[in-house]
Amino acid sequence: MFLRLLSDVRWRAANLKWRRMTCSWRSTSSTAEPYPVSLPAQAQVVICGGGIMGTSVAYHLSKMGWKDIVLLEQGRLAAGTTRFCAGIVSTARHVSIELKMADYSNKLYQQLEQETGVKTGYMKTGSISLAQTQDRLISLKRIASSLNVMGIPCEIITPKQVAQLHPLINIHDLVGAMYVPEDALVSSANVSLALATAASRNGVQIHERTSVSHVSVQKGRVTAVETDRGQIQCQYFVNCAGQWAYELGHSGEEPVNIPLHACEHFYLLTHPLKEPLASNLPKPLLSALLRRMPDLEALQIMQLVNCPESFTPDMRCIMGESPTVRGYFVLAGMNSAGISYGGGAGKYLAEWMVNGYPSENVWPLDLKRFGALQSSRTFLRHRVMEVMPLMCDLKVPRWDFQTGRQLRTSPLYDRLDAQGARWMEKHGFERVKYFVPPGKDLLDLDQSKTFYKPDWFDIVGSEVKCCKEAVCVIDMSSFTKFEISSTGDEALESLQYLFSNDLDVPVGHVVHTGMLNEKGGYENDCSIARLSKRSFFMISPTDQQVHCWAWLKNRLPDDSNLTMEDVTWKYTALNLIGPRAVDVLSELSYAPITPEHFPSLFCKEMSVGYANGIRVMSITHTGEPGFMLYIPIEYALHVYNEVMNMGQKYGIRNAGYYALRSLRIEKFFAFWGQDLDAFTTPMECGREFQVKLEKGMQFVGQEALLEQKQNGVYKRFTMFILEDHDTDMDLWPWWGEPIFRNGRYVGKTTSSAYSYTLERHVCLGFVQHFDEKTGEELVVTTDFINQGEYEIDIAGQRFQAKAKLYPFSSLFTHRRRKDEEELSGYQRE
Repeated sequence: MFLRLLSDVRWRAANLKWRRMTCSWRSTSSTAEPYPVSLPAQAQVVICGGGIMGTSVAYHLSKMGWKDIVLLEQGRLAAGTTRFCAGIVSTARHVSIELKMADYSNKLYQQLEQETGVKTGYMKTGSISLAQTQDRLISLKRIASSLNVMGIPCEIITPKQVAQLHPLINIHDLVGAMYVPEDALVSSANVSLALATAASRNGVQIHERTSVSHVSVQKGRVTAVETDRGQIQCQYFVNCAGQWAYELGHSGEEPVNIPLHACEHFYLLTHPLKEPLASNLPKPLLSALLRRMPDLEALQIMQLVNCPESFTPDMRCIMGESPTVRGYFVLAGMNSAGISYGGGAGKYLAEWMVNGYPSENVWPLDLKRFGALQSSRTFLRHRVMEVMPLMCDLKVPRWDFQTGRQLRTSPLYDRLDAQGARWMEKHGFERVKYFVPPGKDLLDLDQSKTFYKPDWFDIVGSEVKCCKEAVCVIDMSSFTKFEISSTGDEALESLQYLFSNDLDVPVGHVVHTGMLNEKGGYENDCSIARLSKRSFFMISPTDQQVHCWAWLKNRLPDDSNLTMEDVTWKYTALNLIGPRAVDVLSELSYAPITPEHFPSLFCKEMSVGYANGIRVMSITHTGEPGFMLYIPIEYALHVYNEVMNMGQKYGIRNAGYYALRSLRIEKFFAFWGQDLDAFTTPMECGREFQVKLEKGMQFVGQEALLEQKQNGVYKRFTMFILEDHDTDMDLWPWWGEPIFRNGRYVGKTTSSAYSYTLERHVCLGFVQHFDEKTGEELVVTTDFINQGEYEIDIAGQRFQAKAKLYPFSSLFTHRRRKDEEELSGYQRE
């Protein structure tokens, strides 16, 4: 049972009206429908769901100028999950975009009563997050660092200070806490009512007791919504149906997969204490409540509330446009944080609908991060049973879910598992982290959770060493793989328009390029091999499978002569890394693999062992020499065995993604989804050479890049080497750490890894430049980067760092080949 006791017990018990507010609002609100009225025959937008999410979307759309909006609720406004949620507005979040949503929500709710005249019960109580262990305190310190640089007041306090703020808390076993004084409490139902009131005044039509049966779709676009009171023709549909969002998504003519599952969610209401607490007392977020606050044991329970709450497979909410149906948007799966996210989530989705994109990078929340494979009811049922307890569990780096595993596996899975592979999951695909050598304690490695030097440190170090001195094999079958072809020149012409680099290259050449949006930001980061004059093979990050497919499908011409096929499942990918990779491949193929016969960034089909038709590319995505082998799946086990047998005399061994991460970060390679996103352009991350501004035809994002080339950029991708950091004793950087230049905050890290070559930690991140007096954003120049003194903040402790705009190539044993430099910035995880 997930137990949450409201800290404002006295306030709610003494004011029983709070339980009747959602019943009496109709008499005070202009949004009320005294009697059922007919539905409009058509609207621009139809929103399903009258809880905090639906009313927030309606409110923000109307604020942005869209008026032809209809909101439908099957019961009464805010009478579902919204009515029963605890009303906590907390900004203490680990994920940056969630933190920003919660901060916006707090500010919105604070002024909503004045704007609408509807009492929202907003009370700035502050919040206290308690730590019984040092690891928990470290986790809170990391959050505090993020809050402070965003301008949100926050401090780490002692147990004694906890007792001063909240006298009921038992502090005997605490090591510290985090206090966020501006966190708040609201009546969630009344906030929803206030949003609906403002939306109605702006022209939004609200209809209660109206159920949506399904969404009509023609040619891949929303055309109408069928209800129990008739049909409404529309251009956009927004699914804010909460726990019913999954079923509603599957009820349409074209199913939309929305992976969430409802769970029971409990809290208690009690009579007030004999000595009333101050109404603005901070509220702790605790599970062992009575042990922590023993005085509450004497309270008489008034009511045990059991209400459903929707949870998602990765503990993050779901928002965005469906990859299969244009105009079908989703905002659901709030994981018990709907009131905290409601304002910000509604704002970002409204921006998405009106402008075509939100104002912040919302990829961690995008519906397209999931595929149909995560929508199995069995998968969801098992995963959310794991997710719910984790909501309050310790968040450590490199943590993996235990349920819903072995869903997508390479043909080599059993073979690698038998050799000591330790697994992680990406987009449902099992990928190797590292290989445990014989004699190591597997259980100890599996269960290690730490913010310090991990148990796998030496294991990964030996894999990195082998990649640099001999040869390693990494199974990278999870890469997304598309084949695009045409009978004429349609494929080339379309790809030239959708990608920034020049793809009109000789057959057999590989081009690294970005798929950009109109603002020049990365929608995808990929490599494309020209297989023939009219056929292309595209390699993208693992979690791009749904997003990239939808992006291309929506922009490629509807031409029967042009075809695109997802061939991810058809090929096993082996990364053969190291200076002896050429020897292994030469002996297996009986073909010359010298640079003269097989130059860098080249692709050819060849035989490997008995298998024919293996696509071999002279890239490794790490800066090290080697090859990628794309093997038809039926030959995978044979080719792997041949490679391992032939490689024995060259010191071959298996390696995993942790070694890959270390190699790519020390070579200053970025990857999409963490370093690169829809708000990052090639000009900002040193990839100008992957853009052909004068390739003879216009491409998406070209104008934005031309403007940046002329005016300069406002952030620069930068490499940092920690100088006074003790790898054995100090906290490790992972990502998201604040960057300070001359004592001023200038950005955050996006990736981090230990470099076994430099024997230092390397962080990658973006640096911005703001005028010290006005706060105005200024152009970031090379001199600005080079002339600063930098520090990286790790859980409140700052470490000196050396900044570079280029890799420390002179410090490496093996200098990078000139051709590999052209892959700079390329890596996908």
